[in-house]
Amino acid sequence: MRIVDAHHHVWDLSVRDQPWTAAPELAPIRRDFTLLDLEPQARAAGVSATVLVQTITVPEETPEFLALAGASDLVAGVVGWTDLTAPGVADELARLRELPGGALLKGIRHQVQGEPDPSWLLRPDVRRGLAAVEAAGLVYDLVVLPGQLPACVEAAAGHPGLTFVLDHLGKPPIASGALDAWAASVRALAAQPNVTCKLSGLVTEADWSGWTPADLRPCTDVALDAFGPHRVMYGSDWPVCLLAATYADVVTTAQALTAHLGGPDRAQVFAGTAERVYGL
Repeated sequence: MRIVDAHHHVWDLSVRDQPWTAAPELAPIRRDFTLLDLEPQARAAGVSATVLVQTITVPEETPEFLALAGASDLVAGVVGWTDLTAPGVADELARLRELPGGALLKGIRHQVQGEPDPSWLLRPDVRRGLAAVEAAGLVYDLVVLPGQLPACVEAAAGHPGLTFVLDHLGKPPIASGALDAWAASVRALAAQPNVTCKLSGLVTEADWSGWTPADLRPCTDVALDAFGPHRVMYGSDWPVCLLAATYADVVTTAQALTAHLGGPDRAQVFAGTAERVYGL
């Protein structure tokens, strides 16, 4: 079965700090992670293509990622960052696509999870930026906390021609088990036909030292039921996942959590959805 890893990162601390890794509990990932580190693990797990996703909100990162992707046999697409609120966002998207590797720009993402305004996505300047992303033929990745999901529903309804991708299933509170409000919001978001989601980032929402696949199953079952396999895609969230699991463990866990699906449905989760949504 073909596997596309639709969500991973890389960073080089000698090029740029990743301030968010400074917390003591994140010490295991406060080091460099490169494509050379990822490639043997991905190949060993049967992954044939990946999507490289932005990490911090600086304009220099996206051109760097595009160049990396352009020189890689593994990375098939990039989800980058640009300032959605900038008046010239459309011109900037066009500029990025003219850079080396620019044809591999597939989507845009902003760290909405760090915005104090739960309705940030609904600001007029942000919505103008989302319209520019749509006009450019790109998708928009949503990295949000559960309390921001209602705004995602409204944003998706307001931009029916833009494909949204919910990263990490909206970060369900797996460790606490208080999933009811999250599940209701995810189902409301799934009712918008222009939204897809990623089975990614779940191991780090669970108890890092003691999670089991059974702890994740309530979340993956909600996603598969609400979205359907044709709107769900697999992602590792490497190297962040290393806080709680190896790359191989994340792949095998996702396979176990989707083992009840028929072959065509599993093929959608592990490759087809990502290939279609990102145009890989």
